[in-house]
Order: sequence, then C-alpha cells, then structure tokens
Amino acid sequence: MDGPYSTIEGLPIVFEDDALLLVNKPSGMLSQPGKTTDGSVLTRVLDSDRLLHGSVLVHRLDMDTSGLLILAKTRNIHRTLQQQFERRLIKKRYCAVLEKPLSAIGGRIHLPLRVDIDNRPSQIVCFEHGKASTTLWHRRDKQNAAAITFYPLTGRTHQLRLHAASSMGLDNPIKGDRLYGRLGVSGQNLSGDRPVSGQRLMLHAEYLQFEHPLTNDVISIRCPAPF
Repeated sequence: MDGPYSTIEGLPIVFEDDALLLVNKPSGMLSQPGKTTDGSVLTRVLDSDRLLHGSVLVHRLDMDTSGLLILAKTRNIHRTLQQQFERRLIKKRYCAVLEKPLSAIGGRIHLPLRVDIDNRPSQIVCFEHGKASTTLWHRRDKQNAAAITFYPLTGRTHQLRLHAASSMGLDNPIKGDRLYGRLGVSGQNLSGDRPVSGQRLMLHAEYLQFEHPLTNDVISIRCPAPF
C-alpha cells in the first residue's frame, strides 16, 4: 500500500480501518506531547473528529525523524501490536542520507546505548550500563554511496542516529543531525557543529510490515521519503 488518502490537520494518513491508524509523521513534529509543547501527532489525532478518543501510540519516532507511525484505536489493539514489536515480528525499514559516501556495502552494528545523563536527550555508547541495540544496514544506491537503508532489530532511543555517527558504528552522521554531527568515541558532539539552518534530518521510516490484530492479514505499508 502506498500514499496518503486523507489528512488530519495537515498530518497525512497512509492507512486506516476500525482497529488502527498509520500516519506519515513530518520531520519536526513530536510523536506525543513534550514537556514544553502540546503539539504532536497524538494530540492532533485525539483533537480530530474521527472518534479516535481511545487512540494510543504503539511506538514513537524522534521529533527530527519523519515517516510511518502506528496508532491503535483500542487498548486491546495497542497491546497486541506492542507484543508484535516486543517479539520483533514487525518489520521496519528506514532510509537515510549520510554526511559522506561509504566504501562498505553493508553490515551489522551492535552497541549498548544509554541516555547521556549530563546531556539529555542525547544517547551514548556505554558498555557498562547500556542496553543492547542492533541494526542491519546496506547501501541502497550505486550512484550515491551516502544513501543507505537501515533495518533496526531493536528500538532504542536515537538508535539509528547514534549507530551512524559513532566511531564504533559507521563513523558517519546522518545528514542534518543536530545532535550527533561529527562524534568522538564517547558519542558526544565534540565539534559543536550543527547542520545548516533549515536542513532537516535525512532519516525517514519508509516501510512497516505487521500482522493485523483482528484479521491476521499481513499488512505492508510503504511511504517514500520526501528527500
């Protein structure tokens, strides 16, 4: 399935039925309300006239990341879909553009991550207290060696961004990343550099495949990146 067929306050809907809703979250929008703002995907959906007052986010995307996001319309549907995430039954695919071309064709990144207590919301690699995170990746375009596909096997905060930027990962930040540009081994932004004003994070959740919680049909949704 491809493409939105309607919107909620400018938020594109990619798929909807009586059980769930998939939207294409724009870069720069929160998945759920934050400490300093109420504006988010969740609030837009709940404030709409679509009778989705039981909607619950099944997962989240970083504010800077765009792409597919699932909302459940009942708590039972939410629980069923979350169990699929926990059991790694849901297939996810992201596309990204890195700051510079890669020579390698693909690989696997496995690093323990935790929040940087002194620099929230940034995450760091920590072999003592970090939680395991794993990503498969490959170059997606022979003509553009900086364009890659990520397949996250776990769902840690900022996982793909840090796996790209860390010297223990690809050592090559995602283009437009305002948190992890030019990282040192610790995972901290040593240079203080930031992307050019107005440049978005070039990371997009482009594909989801899951089992429908009511029909048991396999649902495959693709939403091409805007970049």
